[in-house]
Amino acid sequence: MKRIGILTSGGDAPGMNAAIRAVVRTAVYNKVEVFGIKRGYAGLLEGDIEPLNIYSVADIIHRGGTILRSSRSEYFKTEAGQKKAVKTLSDFNIESLIVIGGDGSFKGARALSNRGVNTISIPGTIDNDIGCTDYSIGFDTALNTALDAIGKIRDTTSSHNRVNVVEVMGRDCGEIALFAGLAGGAESILVPEKDYDLDEISDKLLRGKDRGKLHSIIVLAEGVGNFDDFCHKIEEKTGVSTRGTNLGYIQRGGNPTAFDRILASRMGYMAVNLLLDNKTNRVICIKNNVYTDLDTNEALEIKKNFDAEAYKIANILSI
Repeated sequence: MKRIGILTSGGDAPGMNAAIRAVVRTAVYNKVEVFGIKRGYAGLLEGDIEPLNIYSVADIIHRGGTILRSSRSEYFKTEAGQKKAVKTLSDFNIESLIVIGGDGSFKGARALSNRGVNTISIPGTIDNDIGCTDYSIGFDTALNTALDAIGKIRDTTSSHNRVNVVEVMGRDCGEIALFAGLAGGAESILVPEKDYDLDEISDKLLRGKDRGKLHSIIVLAEGVGNFDDFCHKIEEKTGVSTRGTNLGYIQRGGNPTAFDRILASRMGYMAVNLLLDNKTNRVICIKNNVYTDLDTNEALEIKKNFDAEAYKIANILSI
């Protein structure tokens, strides 16, 4: 193997740059050329590709986002798009491809693998919704960003004796809401995986107020509903002044935590070595603190298990 490509696809996640750095430097160490593909599969189709070297990835391990940028491409999902992608890789003499992203990105890598391209996928998404791995790159940083925001919101909420509903990312997976709520001492946590009882939530808030509690925080995953609508419902039920905050895209940005930098560095290193060992169509995972790899088909079939025990603990501790 003489030349590999690397791209980031889907939503950006803090730590992607650390993974890019690890791939490039591991490849250079093994005398393999690396080409960066800009804007994910869309850039691949357009031939937006340039060589990377150790200087290209200097001083990026601490930066959020992705220097390769990212996008989504509907055309790539078609047979014609995939044929064009294979041809582009061939035109640049790129024999293997490393993809950093989520489930959709993995499916793209699998499609290319089925057409003869050697592919390795690295999980990178703040939602942590990939079933085959305990952690994906970016989740820990996004979680800590949300937790920091909750702490600041609690300060002002206490000053005004209010309830604040904090909406975090998580359309289908409530990992950020669950663990930010648990670590942040939220009174209630609403996630897509669990139904909620508005009367029960309201009663808990009123019990807290009767005890002299000056503030209450409710963490809401975006997949459950709109935070503004939920604020109106809570205020109608309890009569307590309720405000809402949507953390939005600040959860995607910021310097990656030490955990995400180490996770990304180890996965990037491992991806290159898997290709050097002639492995293809694999997804890198960490399970029970052990780094491993799975066939992409197997990885995509594994569903994310909701941590019911953490949810139970959060409910008990918020009485």
